Amino acid sequence: MFIFALLIGIYSYLIFALGLAGLLYKDLIIWFTLLFWGLVIYWFGKDLIKIIGQIRHIGQIKSKTLLFLILIVVLQAGINFIGALGPELAFDALWYHLTIPKMYLENHSIYFIPGGLLYYSGMPKLGEMLYIGGLAFGNEIIAKVIHFSFGLFTCFALYKIQRKFLSPLISMIGVVIFYSNLVVAWESITAYVDLVRTFFEVMALWAFVNWLDERKRKWFVWSAIMVGLAITTKLLAAGSLLIFTALIFYILLDYRVRGNDKEKEADNTTFKARTISIYLFIYWIIALIIPLPWFIFSYINTGNFVYPFFSEIYKIESEGLSILGFFRDFWILFMRSADPISPVYMIFLPLIIWFFWCKRLRSSLISKFLNVVGIYSFISIVVWYFTPRTGGGRFILPYLPAFSIVCAATLNFLIGNKKKYGEQISKLLIILIIFVSFISIAYRFAANSKYIFVLSGRETKQMFLANHLNFAFGDFYDIDGYFKKNIKKEDKVLLIGFHNLYYVDFPFIDSSWLKAGDKFNLIATQNTVLSKKYEDLKLIYVNDKTMVKLYKRE
Repeated sequence: MFIFALLIGIYSYLIFALGLAGLLYKDLIIWFTLLFWGLVIYWFGKDLIKIIGQIRHIGQIKSKTLLFLILIVVLQAGINFIGALGPELAFDALWYHLTIPKMYLENHSIYFIPGGLLYYSGMPKLGEMLYIGGLAFGNEIIAKVIHFSFGLFTCFALYKIQRKFLSPLISMIGVVIFYSNLVVAWESITAYVDLVRTFFEVMALWAFVNWLDERKRKWFVWSAIMVGLAITTKLLAAGSLLIFTALIFYILLDYRVRGNDKEKEADNTTFKARTISIYLFIYWIIALIIPLPWFIFSYINTGNFVYPFFSEIYKIESEGLSILGFFRDFWILFMRSADPISPVYMIFLPLIIWFFWCKRLRSSLISKFLNVVGIYSFISIVVWYFTPRTGGGRFILPYLPAFSIVCAATLNFLIGNKKKYGEQISKLLIILIIFVSFISIAYRFAANSKYIFVLSGRETKQMFLANHLNFAFGDFYDIDGYFKKNIKKEDKVLLIGFHNLYYVDFPFIDSSWLKAGDKFNLIATQNTVLSKKYEDLKLIYVNDKTMVKLYKRE
């Protein structure tokens, strides 16, 4: 699985290299993609056969409860897949996650897009590089399916982490808790990148747990690589470096010098300080060198390694440390977030606190594993609090797998408790988890049912987007086909007031990157008034629904 994650990163960087070389042609990308993943399937064919074989053995599972939990995940995934197959409606995807890759393809190169609209073009974009491949093969649907797939990859990795210390049943409960989050289900039907980041984040945690278990340095390196890929997907993942820094301190401070030499024991403090410094240095260097090409790309074009952060376009303002503010935002995050998070976490919270307070065998490996996940979960909340939170609940999404592990471990502790109330509470919690999962399934089925009409052919894509896009909020689509019929290849349209440009399928220049010398013969405005310097233009088209007007020089 780690090799697979690394190959995803390598593929994205090869697309990046093709873009820098000006070779982003659809045919080339298609053949390159087929060759790359064809070789991967050839080299790892035996492993794929084993995975398929494991899937076939699901029917042989004797535990009805386990089979029922697997069915819940499959049902949720099926409903999410319906949404993934429909046209894109999500704001950020239409704003930049899809628009930037589409522009790269149309211009056959990767370049910095100036202006105040697509300023994210300077940031690391591992996920968007994958979408370039998807768009080369077809349209946004393939990009959405790619993102949907990362939700399933995350579930697989989450299950494997838990299986190191927990039973198959408890491990699957952890997967159900995670995948039943409405924010996960909603992200699964979009071409965002948060699930891509979540996959790499959970892989980093998995590698770190393997290092804790086996004490082999390769797992330490793998964890750093996965964090580096997470940062290359979304720059905010740099906050995870602070989480793993704390975990490295926790693990290495517990290190003991072997042997009975008293001088070694006396020198243990110095040894630890030196060891921790070396490990931290290695971890940070590996994690930061992976997104370094994107940092250099950003610096060359903007003079800022992490543009648009710390610029006039994207100022970072922190409220500072406020205990009251922390708990207020914590409550809003889990109970009133615009991107809903499962209430299971808040219901489990008192039990989690009690669990970590009461659990025994603190020196055992399983206890250290749970402490690692507990520390990871707590610090992730702190990191979330001090980073930009314009994305609502989806910005905590990469850490929900760890929260789910903590809930599953707490449930496992209750089940193993010899007192009767432990067994009774655990049964109630399992019923609650299943109930919440069915609420999520029902809610997402109702939300995704609108895609059934367009998927079945009862509604055209044009009609669907005309009915569901938010034109007052910056979306655009040529709902009546006017632009397709009347705009020629030699025309150039200046767009004023437009925001989400993915569905713009005619030659254009946006006003945000217009510069002296740029030529255009048409002007289109959306929900805005044309400035006085263009008063001599003739209005030739108006669409009240999309709020678009088209002007031409007489």
